[in-house]
Amino acid sequence: MAWTKSPKSLVDLFEISLPETPGLERRKMFGYPVAFVNGHMCAGLFQDSAFIRPPPTVRAELEVEGVRPFEPMPGRPMRDYLTLPETVMEDEDRFGALLAAACAFTASLAPRPPKPRKNSGRSPRS
Repeated sequence: MAWTKSPKSLVDLFEISLPETPGLERRKMFGYPVAFVNGHMCAGLFQDSAFIRPPPTVRAELEVEGVRPFEPMPGRPMRDYLTLPETVMEDEDRFGALLAAACAFTASLAPRPPKPRKNSGRSPRS
């Protein structure tokens, strides 16, 4: 399965719409821009869509609108994340507000401990 790059216009919109949340870290995952707070992913892009980790109240509102779970691979949904429809991404104010809500909610979670470095199995050089 070949993934397509996110359109530059969507990448630009994502970058300017991310809030200035303390601890927000911008990264790339599988070549797509994503945002992390306290070690937890809160939002990102995948192909031509955006996804967020919404707080429960926002999740309920979005599910009423028919928003679907984020499923980067068929049959493998990421349960805490929702894919935003095009109508949301076309409304820059709403898109920014949803990103801000996702980042604030994710910031409220306990920080994720850093992963230990993998040992290559080789002995250190003398």
